[in-house]
Parts: sequence; C-alpha cells; structure tokens
Amino acid sequence: MIPQEKSAAVSRGLQEAFGNTTIDNISRMTRGLSSDLVFRIIVSGSPYLLRIMTRINEQMDPRRIFASMIAASDAGITPHVHYTNVEDGISITDFIEPQPLSAPQALHLLPQAVRRLHSLAPFPKEFNYLTAHKGFVWRFRGAGLLSQNEIDEAFSSYDKLCSTYPRLDEDMVSSHMDLKPDKILFDGGHIWLVDWQAAFVNDRYFDLAVAANCLVNSDDDEAIYLERYFGHAPDEYQRCRFFLMRQFLHIFSASVFLMLGSGGQPMTPPEHLPSFEEFHRQVWAGEVNLADKAQQIVCGLVHWKQLLNNIRLPRFEEALKVVSRRNPPSVRKLFPAELDTAQHSPN
Repeated sequence: MIPQEKSAAVSRGLQEAFGNTTIDNISRMTRGLSSDLVFRIIVSGSPYLLRIMTRINEQMDPRRIFASMIAASDAGITPHVHYTNVEDGISITDFIEPQPLSAPQALHLLPQAVRRLHSLAPFPKEFNYLTAHKGFVWRFRGAGLLSQNEIDEAFSSYDKLCSTYPRLDEDMVSSHMDLKPDKILFDGGHIWLVDWQAAFVNDRYFDLAVAANCLVNSDDDEAIYLERYFGHAPDEYQRCRFFLMRQFLHIFSASVFLMLGSGGQPMTPPEHLPSFEEFHRQVWAGEVNLADKAQQIVCGLVHWKQLLNNIRLPRFEEALKVVSRRNPPSVRKLFPAELDTAQHSPN
C-alpha cells in the first residue's frame, strides 16, 4: 500500500517514533478532497494515523501544515503527534476511534474547541484572499455558469461586502479553515480537530462560518453557538460579523464547487436540489462525497441559492450598516475588491 518511493522514509519515521519499523496491520483511509495518502496502521498493538503527502508545493507546504498541527497537538486540540518530516512530507499521529456525535451535541461542544484553537500563537502564514479570489471567485463571476441576472445581483451585494468587512488584527487568529464533519472527531468525551492542510491565520469568523453550515439553522442556534464561543451572549456587532462572513462563505463555496464540478463548462443542474439544511444534514451524516463531480455541483448550487436568499433579506443591509458604523472607512478590508487588484500583491 505504501508507495515504493516512500517506503524508506516511512521506515525512518517508524524507527524514530517507536524504535520499531514493523507495521502489524495497515488499511487505507479515503475521505475528502486531499491528495495525501492516509493509512490506519497498527504498531506494537496500538493504532496510529500515517499520512504521506504526495504533492508538496507553496500551497501544500509541510512546514506550515506540520507547524500548525504540532501547535494544535500541544494544546490538546488534535491527536498527539509522534513524528513529522518536512522533507519527506510524512506525519504519524495517534488514531482516534470516532464515536457518534450529533449535530445538537456539536452545537454546544465545537465552539469551545474552536475558541481554544483561536487562542494559540499565530500559525506560520496568513490566508491569501487575493489568490483565492483570482483562482475561483473572479473566474466564476465571468464563467457564465449561471444566469447573468443572478450573477449581477449576487456580485452587486458581494461588492458591498468587500467594501465593508474589516480586517482587524485582534480577529486574525490561528484557524483550521476546513471544519467540515470529517475533520471533527469525537471520542465520546472530547472533540478533536484533524487534517491541518488548510490551516492558516485568518479572521476568526471564517472557522465559525464553516462549521455553522451543518450546525446553525435558526436564530436560536446562532445565539447558542456564538455564546459558547465567546463565553457570553453575542452582541449585535458580533452577530452581524458572523452573518456577513457566512455570506462570503456561500459565494466562495459556490465558486469553488461549481468551478470544480463543471470544469468551467456549461452544466446541467440536477432536477431536484435539496434545501441548504437537508444537504448539510446529509453532509453531517457522511452521505455526501464531495470528491464526486455531481455532488460538487449540488453543493455549489445549494450555497448559491442560500446566498441569494440571504442577500434579499433586510438583515443583509442592516448587517452592512452595523459593521460599517463600528469601523471607519480607513480600516483595511479583509476581502479584495476586483477593481483594486493593483493595490494587492499575493504572498
């Protein structure tokens, strides 16, 4: 199972971690969109997770990934790290045998784990929104995949979001960036966050918005979720920041998944599109495979429909006003505006 060219590197890791190069049992684990090879291994009777990076570049940088994972491990947020090697792109960690975790349980437990994560010292690198926009959002805007009327409506509102949402130093924190259900493990008493390939410094509301897709379906859910994170009832400004970040996540997710699923070519929408809540109930239950092109298109369209619904609510304009009043026009903005690309340079 282990590629021949990685065999010697894995043996070195096992020897350094356990003083033993014998793997008693090995099974391949397949999940998510990562190009990494992931295995459950048994060494001296105990289970571990072996991860082998197959693609190492600026985006998939083992220095950033392993530094973030080790910091989270030291804080008890992710399973114990036994071994990492930047040159080989190999890591060995404890293996968590997951127990069922319901969405209502996670609504109460996950925000506290995210708060602990956000209290860590800054991870090695900040997320580059300009690169993300060039790669997906602005390409999607001109790709002609959806009706032009919808594109114009959505991006008119998105331009307002870009010109309003602030980048504040106190909110730029160490972030997981990919808190989907398969990255959240529960051992029956403790939540573990795993898979740190997307970890960067980012606005704190990004992690909260990603996890909220599966957990926050009402105003009451939102109040509970944010109170568990902040340690007190959220004020109007915090709820508005959270709401606006969720709209960014909708347009970003729609851009990413529709471009990936369609290959940038005209597509045929499915006959039946689930509601946002139903789709993410399926995601939480492990019934959705986002490596499948058809499911990517469904995911993108679900986020797109939710975005259109939300920007048509009075709450969208009200949230823009609340956030704008708190932050003067001179405050740096988190999201790059398409017309201002000359003022930005990628990392």
